Amino acid sequence: MAAIPHANVSGVLQKAPASAAVAASPMSHTVLVLLQQTVPYSRCPYPLQSLVHNNSLCSQRRTSFAAAERYSQIEKLHRMQFQHKHGSPFLIIATATKGENADVLEGVGSQKGVGFSQHSSHMLPGKIMAAADSKHKLLERLRNTVDDTAASAVKEAGVAINSALTAAETAKEQAKNAEAALVEHIGLLHELSHAEKKVMSLEEGLLAAVHQLEVANAAIKSLHTELEAAKTLTKAGEARIVAAEASVHEIQVAADKAVDECENSSRHAFEVLMNATAVKEETARVAFNAQLEGLQQAVNTSGQKVEDERAQASGLEYQVLERSLAAAEAAAGVWKTRAMTAEDMLRQVKELGVETISSKSAVEQIMGGGRMQMLLEKDSRRHDLLENGPRRETPEWMQRRLDVGQQGLPPKKSLPSSADVEAMLPLELPSPGDVWSIAKARVKDDMYTAEAAEKQKIDLQRKVLEQALERKTIKKQAKDPEEAEGKLASGTGTGHEIVFQGFNWESWRRDWWVELAPKAADLSKCGITTIWLPPPTHSVAPQGYMPGDLYNLNSAYGTEDELKQCIAEMHNHNILVLGDVVLNHRCAQKQGSNGVWNVFGGKLDWGPEAIVRDDPNFQGRGNPSSGDIFHAAPNIDHSQTFVRKDIKEWMKWLRNDFQFDGWRLDFVRGFWGGYVKEYIEATTPAFAIGEYWDSLAYEGGQVCYNQDSHRQRIINWINAAGGTSSAFDVTTKGILHSALHGEFWRLIDPQGKPPGVMGWWPSRAVTFLENHDTGSTQGHWPFPRDKIMMGYAYILTHPGTPVIFYDHFYDFGLHDQIAELIAVRTRTGVHCRSPVKILQANFEGYVAKVGESLVMKIGHLDWNPSKQNNLTGSWERCIERDGYQIWQRN
Repeated sequence: MAAIPHANVSGVLQKAPASAAVAASPMSHTVLVLLQQTVPYSRCPYPLQSLVHNNSLCSQRRTSFAAAERYSQIEKLHRMQFQHKHGSPFLIIATATKGENADVLEGVGSQKGVGFSQHSSHMLPGKIMAAADSKHKLLERLRNTVDDTAASAVKEAGVAINSALTAAETAKEQAKNAEAALVEHIGLLHELSHAEKKVMSLEEGLLAAVHQLEVANAAIKSLHTELEAAKTLTKAGEARIVAAEASVHEIQVAADKAVDECENSSRHAFEVLMNATAVKEETARVAFNAQLEGLQQAVNTSGQKVEDERAQASGLEYQVLERSLAAAEAAAGVWKTRAMTAEDMLRQVKELGVETISSKSAVEQIMGGGRMQMLLEKDSRRHDLLENGPRRETPEWMQRRLDVGQQGLPPKKSLPSSADVEAMLPLELPSPGDVWSIAKARVKDDMYTAEAAEKQKIDLQRKVLEQALERKTIKKQAKDPEEAEGKLASGTGTGHEIVFQGFNWESWRRDWWVELAPKAADLSKCGITTIWLPPPTHSVAPQGYMPGDLYNLNSAYGTEDELKQCIAEMHNHNILVLGDVVLNHRCAQKQGSNGVWNVFGGKLDWGPEAIVRDDPNFQGRGNPSSGDIFHAAPNIDHSQTFVRKDIKEWMKWLRNDFQFDGWRLDFVRGFWGGYVKEYIEATTPAFAIGEYWDSLAYEGGQVCYNQDSHRQRIINWINAAGGTSSAFDVTTKGILHSALHGEFWRLIDPQGKPPGVMGWWPSRAVTFLENHDTGSTQGHWPFPRDKIMMGYAYILTHPGTPVIFYDHFYDFGLHDQIAELIAVRTRTGVHCRSPVKILQANFEGYVAKVGESLVMKIGHLDWNPSKQNNLTGSWERCIERDGYQIWQRN
């Protein structure tokens, strides 16, 4: 018999190999190898059908561990017997007939292998049979014991399983009951929590009421104090009134006396004036006579006698003059004193409100007009006359000398100028019949003029049809660069829009609709596709952002007819028109019962129920606001069904009657974006822009590099609006303010994309540099003046929808440069969804490839397409300006 491997397997029955001795036997023999330990079935190297002992020896065929333990004890006993006899720990049992139980035989075993022989010369047949009988009996008892144990174990296991199932059912039922109780308790807890919140709110309300009561009590006490003080002041005022009435009576009596005294003083003063005037005239006459006599004596005499007589005459004259002047000065002093007293009295009378004649009118009445009236027109002449008296006339001898001295001078004559001469000549104009008028001129009627008129008529009809078809195509269907081709959603445009803001903060001061309409041809020629007009409705503020009567479109910008003509002119040049609609707030026209301005007028005559209840200024009775509060006007409650219905009808009226093509939505932070979605779906605009202006993130006074939270808030609003509207990319504007000052590294985010809304959702990003709020005369956030063209080079070559500001285009002298950038954008096919590959972004500059045909650079970076290894194709520089360059693929 060949050697059999003795791997650690217990109870393995292996067929004996065929040999000469075994083959001669009529019985099939097997070999049972019993080793020291049992191994799992997965490691057993023998086939399953070779297991013996009623399939109970292998651990994989017995579930009872106790039976396996008993077999181990039997094996241990056999090994001990075999070791005691042969000196080896292994027991080999052989020679069992097929179909019968194995007998225990003696044999020699080793660790390497054991050879067997059925007819061993040293084994006695009697002993072998006895051992086989005892082994058979032992195995029989062992089998019975194992079967009983297994049956008992199975029975116990069945009982245990039934008990476990019963316990499981009970536990399941209890778990259901516990779950129901838990749900009930949770509901009770929620109700308790709700009740506690109500109690807390009531307690807060009670505390607030107590506080208000205390404030009211304090106010009442203050009012009582003020009332007592008012009573005291009233009593004092009554006493003052009585005293004042007495004083007024006394003043009136004194005034009457003063008037009388003033009249008497004035009369006396003029009498003194007349006396002084007469004295001065007499003095002058005496002096003149004395001087005349002296001159006559001087003519008749000569020499020293003449001089002595002249000196005497002069001395007499001077004496007479001195006496006359002394008398006049004394009289003038008395008059001056009385005049000052009269003026003081007149001033007091005027202060008391008593009317009297002025000294000037009295003088005029006394003097009777004439030269004195002319002299008294000026105060300086009047005071000079009153103080010094009237001047004497020029003596005749002096006048003769003056006439003789002026005889050599030529006569004064004014020669007429050429302008005066021309003005004197009659103006000869041709008659109206002689003047050719183009208005009255008529073209010669022939076949050429008829053909030209017919062709002009056909061209006009074709142009109108083309414009209508183009507007219809833009509104309903267009290619989507992000997708292959599909229907255009309302408010999202074609992707090729270039918007022009057609006003600034001061445009209302002019006839704006009339002034803006002629610019349509230039805008269309420069590549503008869409124009954004200011708010057209009646407004409390002239700029239009405080709307009142929504159906009144006669605004500070012009009349309704002028607005229609302006829109029609834009349409004639294929320009879409966006209306600026203010939906967040509206100004009331009437006061409510409590004196608050919260009752609206016009066709939409809403009341306080159309105003949100948490508006702190206008006592609304609607639902709480779904956004931020605008404090200057009542905030409209868009959750009200009637409000949304009225707004949709109004916007449809603007679309149908005035032909607005889209909307610019003001202050959309004030209400939920879902309402915007409803308004856009109801009016189907070609394009819509929402103004979601939020503050950027700052740190240490500097703009943070990471602005993800800022642009995420804008995108959240776009998502709330269902993606039906674009939004101003305020993030890009704020980053450009810092990036263009030598911080171009800000123009790339950590993912290698543009850092604004255009980096995440370019088809909904409306890029801009300036508008009527940030720039113009408001200047809340002006773009750096010397970086404007670098900014336009960025937004006009990148994805998103760019907006051009009116002031930059027409007032800053940048018209041609901006038009040049628009032409490049159109020629290279850049649109709102064009891919961007940023090639450089550092302190010196920024370089990017946009789409397939455009490369742009801003800053002073030393770069051109030939220096970029991964930039294929032939590139030609098409724009080179200070601060930016653009290349186009050939």
